[in-house]
Amino acid sequence: MELANTRFNNVLSQIKQEKTKRRRELLEALRKNKWALASLYIIIALCAMSLVSFIYTPYDPFQFNLAIARQPPSLSHPLGTDELGRDILSRIMYGGRYTLGISFISVTLGALIGVALGILAGYNGGKVDTVIMRIVDIMLAFPTILLAIALVAAVGQGVKSLILAISITTFPVYARLVRGTVLQIVNEDYITAAKLIGLSSYKIMVKHVLPNTMSVIIVQMSYYMGLSILLASALGFLGLGVPPPKPEWGTMIGGGRTYFFSTPHIVVIPGIFIFVTSLAFNLLGDGLREALDPKLRGLLKRG
Repeated sequence: MELANTRFNNVLSQIKQEKTKRRRELLEALRKNKWALASLYIIIALCAMSLVSFIYTPYDPFQFNLAIARQPPSLSHPLGTDELGRDILSRIMYGGRYTLGISFISVTLGALIGVALGILAGYNGGKVDTVIMRIVDIMLAFPTILLAIALVAAVGQGVKSLILAISITTFPVYARLVRGTVLQIVNEDYITAAKLIGLSSYKIMVKHVLPNTMSVIIVQMSYYMGLSILLASALGFLGLGVPPPKPEWGTMIGGGRTYFFSTPHIVVIPGIFIFVTSLAFNLLGDGLREALDPKLRGLLKRG
């Protein structure tokens, strides 16, 4: 038992040193990746804009004035007004609460469910693994957008429905990715040593398996933030998302699509915000993947 404890402590010490080294390498790699760094700044700026809307917007995002409807961008209204004369900049700021908030909550919830199932499947194996992965396979057999539409149609329109639908459509990917990672580390020395000293399966999964899957989880969450923004906006455009007059970005596009050819800024401006935000999260995900994958980082350096 004493030998197992010594071995376990030595392995843990080596792991901690390796984690500290990887953390420094990650920060350095992100600093050198200009696209990832620029994307991070864009995301921070968009989140700050949405948070500011809690205390300030140039105009009331819900107050309409038909006398100034569909005005192009001007000094008084930098992004113009929509079909009901509401200030688009104010609605973009306010709508970021919904678009970014829904995406963040749904991606986090999907990750929690998927990671838990993936660790259970990979660590326990056997029937547990078989049952969980068959459920995951069934979920992945359906196209994401069609499954989300079906779920929202069944549950009903609203913020909670969107969060539920996006969470359900995203958790299977986390489960599969985490399971694959767990299968690679479950036979490592520190896991074997933890079992020998009598640690429970729960403690091993939480304290030693989960931390070693975080790199995969973080990268996937960044990618899925971009996907969730597109998905929430698509459902809003179809009239299945956040109900009007709440200014979710996809709902704004849906409300102004009738005027696309006469006053395109009503549709184009929210579309630009959706595109830029989704692209920023994807580029950040690429940067994180390159920084967290030593093999890929080595190839990029040689290239």
